[in-house]
Amino acid sequence: MPRTTAARRAAERRRRLRRSATVAALALVTVGAGVVVAVRDGAVPAVSARCTAGAGGNEHTLTADRAAVAALITARARARGLPPRAATIAIATAVQESGLRNLAHGDRDSLGLFQQRPSQGWGTPEQVQDPLYATDAFYDGLVEVEGYEGLDVTVAAQEVQRSGFPTAYADHEPEARVLASALTGYSPAALVCRLPEVEPTGEPQVPGDEGLLPRARVVVEEAAAQLGEGGLTPAGDPGAAPAGAVLERVYGEDEAGVRDGWALAHWAVARAVGTDVVAVATDGRRWSRGEAAWVEDTTAPGPGAVRVTVAG
Repeated sequence: MPRTTAARRAAERRRRLRRSATVAALALVTVGAGVVVAVRDGAVPAVSARCTAGAGGNEHTLTADRAAVAALITARARARGLPPRAATIAIATAVQESGLRNLAHGDRDSLGLFQQRPSQGWGTPEQVQDPLYATDAFYDGLVEVEGYEGLDVTVAAQEVQRSGFPTAYADHEPEARVLASALTGYSPAALVCRLPEVEPTGEPQVPGDEGLLPRARVVVEEAAAQLGEGGLTPAGDPGAAPAGAVLERVYGEDEAGVRDGWALAHWAVARAVGTDVVAVATDGRRWSRGEAAWVEDTTAPGPGAVRVTVAG
């Protein structure tokens, strides 16, 4: 009996030592936007894909995939010539309806970013789960609301959505206003994302007939689909980057041009999580994937000009 008790005590001491060793091998590390992860034995933690938008003294943090959706929604408003208020209403609606996610489920037959119901004439299931189609369908309804620019966000949204929770959209107006202000360019250097490094393809990348590397071509095509005509074109002077990996757009140095430049720059940052954009520069400042800030850069384009660098 004494021997059994001693053995049990020894076993318990060994278990405590193992637990202590495990705790000692783990460290809590904060990586961008206050996200805490555990790393073992000094390993470098993966960068959390998070974005932060700040304007008017307010700041909101969200996952990179949600920021990319907000960028798409705002891009469609700009492409259609709608005011920033339209983007604010649309973002607040999508936050309430889907959390800025393209859902394949919902109440009854509701689907997509805006939880649009095919049975109510919004389109086929495939259409309302296409973010571009769904966003344009929402704006088609919004522009039919007389004086929507002057309505409360929740009132304008409800006129389009006919939701069973008509006042809920107001809860998301602060976040939507900040995102819309950044993504329409009214708040310069207001949106940043800290993202993991782009994984190499492992295969040689060769520019196509248009002079673009494959990853850069994806960005050009996405810009054209979301932002309309103009978009991005191969840079005349790519600098030290691989040929075909740098894109540019020049608007002009007037107030509208500078604003358009920041709108495009913020769009490129917000969409970088899915497009392998590694750096964006405009108005004398630069953002890169590993930095959650816009920094001054003497090599960056001036006001109203944007340079987007994509992984080679």
